[in-house]
Amino acid sequence: MVELDKPAFDVASFLAHVGVGRKIVQVAPGQPFFSQGDLADSVFYLQKGRAKVTVVSQDGKEATIAIFSAGDFVGEGALAATHGMRLSTATAITSCIALNIRREEMIRVMHEEHDFSDLFLKFLLKRSMRIQADLVDQLFNSSEKRLARILLLMAEFGKPGEPLNEIPKISQETLAEMIGTTRSRVSFFMNRFRKLGFIDYSNRIRVHKSLLNVILHDHVPEGAEQRSISESNEEM
Repeated sequence: MVELDKPAFDVASFLAHVGVGRKIVQVAPGQPFFSQGDLADSVFYLQKGRAKVTVVSQDGKEATIAIFSAGDFVGEGALAATHGMRLSTATAITSCIALNIRREEMIRVMHEEHDFSDLFLKFLLKRSMRIQADLVDQLFNSSEKRLARILLLMAEFGKPGEPLNEIPKISQETLAEMIGTTRSRVSFFMNRFRKLGFIDYSNRIRVHKSLLNVILHDHVPEGAEQRSISESNEEM
């Protein structure tokens, strides 16, 4: 009896369409994918949009710990333990479309399909490296450098293709949470970056590649540093 060859597994098709244990969900800006304390029973694959992950402490203080974009998995902690609880809240920043994959289906396809498990492992390694880079950034870099790095990451500079230099709407409070400083400091640095031509903003923030100079070379135009200090003193 001749065995029929198993059809090749198409990772892109699996992540794009509904199926057993999979459904498409649409999440409006400001609405949660899941909340801290919910049952961790699924993983989301973000097809379109931007989302943020926040954690709330026992005394009610909220901190933004990650920003996700299309192509990222959200809520992968659901795979860690059966009947686990969500340790964070994932919220849509922009209108989002995501594939909700049940925990059991996620585990099955990871075990059976090497192409999928390779993709997921690459995501986890990338995420781990990002967390490590965030920690180093927090420990050793100034808040100005940390803000520049977050803006560049959100604008997706360094990714293949043309950079998406216009980032989704995000409050200065959220940026302050992400880099560990105050909203007033973020406001000061944002005004400074704008006056130096590194960014433009009205309703949306547009990031220019020249902002890389803040991180790579500590470079600002001659005389700008002194102007910035003078303006800061005047504001105070």
